[in-house]
Formats: sequence, structure tokens, C-alpha cells
Amino acid sequence: GKEAMLKQKDYETATLSDIKALIRKHEAFESDLAAHQDRVEQIAAIAQELNELDYYDSPSVNARCQKICDQWDVLGSLTHSRREALEKTEKQLETIDELHLEYAKRAAPFNNWMESAMEDLQDMFIVHTIEEIEGLIAAHDQFKSTLPDADKEREAILGIQREAQRIADFNGIKLSGNNPYTSVTPQIINSKWERVQQLVPKRDHALQDEQSKQQSNERLRRQFAGQANVVGPWIQTKMEEIGRISIEMNGTLEDQLSHLKEYERSIVEYKPNMDLLEQQHQLIQEALIFDNKHTNYTMEHIRVGWEQLLTTIARTINEVENQILTRDAKGISQEQMQEFRASFNHFDKDHGGALGPEEFKACLISLGYDVENDRQGDAEFNRIMSVVDPNNSGIVTFQAFIDFMSRETTDTDTADQVIASFKVLAGDKNYITAEELRRELPPEQAEYCIARMAPYRGPDAIPGALDYKSFSTALYGESDL
Repeated sequence: GKEAMLKQKDYETATLSDIKALIRKHEAFESDLAAHQDRVEQIAAIAQELNELDYYDSPSVNARCQKICDQWDVLGSLTHSRREALEKTEKQLETIDELHLEYAKRAAPFNNWMESAMEDLQDMFIVHTIEEIEGLIAAHDQFKSTLPDADKEREAILGIQREAQRIADFNGIKLSGNNPYTSVTPQIINSKWERVQQLVPKRDHALQDEQSKQQSNERLRRQFAGQANVVGPWIQTKMEEIGRISIEMNGTLEDQLSHLKEYERSIVEYKPNMDLLEQQHQLIQEALIFDNKHTNYTMEHIRVGWEQLLTTIARTINEVENQILTRDAKGISQEQMQEFRASFNHFDKDHGGALGPEEFKACLISLGYDVENDRQGDAEFNRIMSVVDPNNSGIVTFQAFIDFMSRETTDTDTADQVIASFKVLAGDKNYITAEELRRELPPEQAEYCIARMAPYRGPDAIPGALDYKSFSTALYGESDL
């Protein structure tokens, strides 16, 4: 049965560890075979001796001896052949094992790289500037530049696996199962590589789309900034120029009014620039753009400035018109008006168009009023404040200041002028009531008038009607109360 055992091809499907076990078993068989060498030689010697003694059945003995020797030689030859086959297969399997190990060492990191690449290629990105998207595109281009080398590495890894399979096929070795050192098969590598190849152009398109969007956003930013950087300073300049007209007092009040109305026309004519800026801001909002490094102006700031400009020009024109009316009604000269404005402006430190109580007191002192910090001065100052600030707002406007100074500096009022003033307060009636006087005049003045006005006796009289005409003429010595 030894011949059948020696002729087995069990090494063709054996693993490297199986081969090593078969070799050890074969070495044991060879030792056992060698131990029988003496017995075969003894048989041959006995046959030789029988021949020399002319044994009668020598032919039969010789035939038997020859058969044994032939079998022994066959066993020797088969043993040698099996040893060669086992050793050759062991060497081939060791080469295949080394290739499998090399494949595993390179396949694992390459597989990890592909998984990381697929994750990066599918990564969602949110950018707000052209610089950010250009940074992502540069990084993607850098990644794409590594793909040829990565493909070479893939081919090299697959080449290792093909070489192992070629050695097995060439030598009739049937490899059992997959690579024992890794679960990453060539099929897995090819599948993931194909996925990477598909994701690269998708990433290209996504980045290009975002780049176009950011370029458009940048155009909108620059467009808005270009307009805002013109409109903002223009509004500021106009505000300063209007303020200077109010403060510098160049020319007559009519000159100031004329200049202000010119500014008002220029502001109205500038409105299309604001409308254009609003349209550009709308596009900015629709594009969800939240910052703009090209300008310090926001739409909200410019809107506030614009509304403030409109309010300021309207208020300033109104103030100058009121000053003209006050000047004409009170007979104040242009020189007096300019003197009042100069005094007011001198103490209006913040150019806000109003004086606080301390600023107003200093202004009065400069004009010769005795309102120093003593009991009499405080009483006089409080009386004046009740006139110029009847609502206790804590500020004195230029108009209130002019009204006060005109009353203080002019004595040209006539009975007719006073009567006309009372008629306005009375709503064009020929009489006035105590309630109307208290509503329209400071308390002290109202009570003064009520105490001194005679009852009105005309046909249209009502209970409590007071005669402001007789009071006015008496006030100027034109009749007796």
C-alpha cells in the first residue's frame, strides 16, 4: 500500500501549513524506509548464497528476489519524487503566501483612502464668500492630481493578486478560499474605485455651481457697495451743509430759505439713487447675502440717514419760515435776528438746535439778564423758563428763544396787533373765554388777562364771555379799563 500512498496528489489542494505537515510525515516515512534497507540487502545476499550452493530452485528464488528489489527501487523512486513535489509545492505556496501578505499590507490602507475620499467627495459644504469656494476648488483639484498615482497603486495591488493566482494556476495549485490576511478583495477595490470615479465629476459640478453662485453674490455685493458708498457720503454731506446754513447765517433769512429750498429740490431729485439702492438691496436679500466687506454702510443705516435728511431739511425750512414770520410780525430787524442766532449758536455746543436749562441761563446772562444763582435770579429764570418751555420738556428751541426775545426787545405792538392776536386765540370770535385763555397762554398771563378783562356785552355773547378788545386798547392807554 506504500506505492498508492506515495502517488497521492493531496499536496495540490493543501495549504502551506498542510504541506509542512505532509513533509514532516514524509520525512518520518523516509526514516522508516531507510530502516528496511538492511533487510532488502539481506534478502539479496541469501539469494546470492543459494545460487552459489546450486540450490535446485534458484530460478524461483532469483525471480522472487528480483521482484522485491524492483519494488524497493520503485518505492525509492516514488519517495524521492514525492519529496521533490512536496518541497516544490511548499516553495510555491510560500511565494504565494508572501504575495498574499504584501497584497494585504497595501490593500488595507488603499481601501481606507478610498473610503475617506468617497466621504470627502460627498461632504456637504456651506460657503459665504468667493474665497471660501475657491479654497474648496483648489483642494479638490489637488485631490484630482493624486488620482493617477492612486490608480497606479490600485493596479500594483491587483497585480500582486494576479501574480499569486498565476503561480497557482501554472503549478496546478488549487487555492482554497480568500487571502487569509485581509477581507479586502480585488472586487471590493474595483467597486470602490469605480464609485470614486463617479463622485469626482459630481463634485466638480457642485463646486462649479457654487462658484457661479458666489461670483454672482460678489457682483451683487460690489454693485450695492458701489452705490452705497456714494449715497451714504452724499447724505452725510447734505446734512452737514444744511447744518452750516442754520449756523453760519450767511445773508438774510430769505437767502437762507432760498438755499434750503435748493437743497430740498436736490434731495428730491436724488430720490432715484435711493430707489436704485433699494432694488440692489432687494437682490442682496433674495440671494441670502448677510455680509459685505466692500462697504461699511447697511441699507438700514442709509434709510435712517435718508429719513433724517428729509426730516432735517423740512424742519429747518419750517424754522426759517417761522423766523421770517416772527421777524415780520414783531418788527425785528435782520441785524437783531442775526444777533439772536449768534448768541443761540454760541451756547448750542452740540449744534442740536436746542439749549438745555444751564446753556439757556448762560445765554441769558450774556445778553444782560439778571438770572444769577440767587433767590431773585432763580425766580426770574424760572419765570422765563415757564414762558419758553411751558411743557417742561427741559429744552429751549430756537423758535421759542426768538419768540421770547422778540417780546422782550420790541415795544411796537399796537392795540390792533394785540386784538388780532386775541382774535386768533378766540377762533375769530368777538369774545374769548377763560377756558381758551388758560389753554393758550402761560398760567400767569392767562390769570392776568382773566382778572382784568371786562365781560363781553355784544349780541353774540355767551355766559362767561370776556371782552378782549377793550382790554387790548386799555393795555396801550387808548381807553380806560
